[in-house]
Amino acid sequence: MTNFEVSVPATTGNLGPGFDCLGAALSLRNQFTFTIASECRITASGAGADRVPKNRANLVYTSFEKFYEHIGQTKPTVAIHVQTQIPLSRGLGSSASAIVGGLVGANLLAGSPLAVGELLPLAIALEGHPDNVAPALLGGCQLVVGQGHDWQVCPISWHRSLGVAIAIPQFELSTSQARQVLPHQVSMKDAVFNAAHVALLVQALGQGKGEWLRVALQDRLHQPYRRALIPHMDGVRAAAIAAGAYGMVISGAGPTLLAITPNAKIDAVVQAMHQCWQGAGVSATVMAVHIDKQGAQYQQRECHE
Repeated sequence: MTNFEVSVPATTGNLGPGFDCLGAALSLRNQFTFTIASECRITASGAGADRVPKNRANLVYTSFEKFYEHIGQTKPTVAIHVQTQIPLSRGLGSSASAIVGGLVGANLLAGSPLAVGELLPLAIALEGHPDNVAPALLGGCQLVVGQGHDWQVCPISWHRSLGVAIAIPQFELSTSQARQVLPHQVSMKDAVFNAAHVALLVQALGQGKGEWLRVALQDRLHQPYRRALIPHMDGVRAAAIAAGAYGMVISGAGPTLLAITPNAKIDAVVQAMHQCWQGAGVSATVMAVHIDKQGAQYQQRECHE
């Protein structure tokens, strides 16, 4: 019997001013194993596995179903095992990893009728926005612009001198809750501000220019409204910058915070962010990660039941 193991990276979306359009893959991964079986079953292991749905409402399975609906074939009966490393509801793309994992696994079991680029519009439709699913599928840092099935994907260079630190607090913040605090309209001034800062950010990331990054990571579309949902965020940012970071942003919808820093300063930034939240009584996991350039990966194995 053959199964497919699909590995999908964590992601950070809404990168700085890049709300709903700019994201990057990070070096944490979920793994999804797909095996043709006599009955449908979903199992999970790893951190947070007890909260992974074990029925057909599981996002991996619903994405699996959507794929077969799209290609007009009857879906096979499948056993899915989820090995979790990406924390749930923390702004690190756990839902994007499930969507991409389900689509890639379904495509493999169907004999790969769709190319990777053809999976992306399906993933965006399921997620509702492209900034997480594009880097989860393709890897690296991705800028995605478009609508419907017409998407332009632009890979953004990430300079080798730039390190990334993430601070993951031990409390959750759902995407729906984080979206509720956003305004329905913004001023022309704020729209121009973000357009200019996204343009500067993509250049700053590619060239590794710290003086540009200090400016470019600023945002007026989502972070000012969400900061109240993340206790002591301003203190953590101040501590990270004092330790040498170029800037700090909310990862995705939060509550994880992400600092971009010179590689030489990464350990000091990790320590400073941890100490700040610890001093405020907030339990958090803080670590250095790197940009994952591989995106979704898979391997085929022979197994015996």
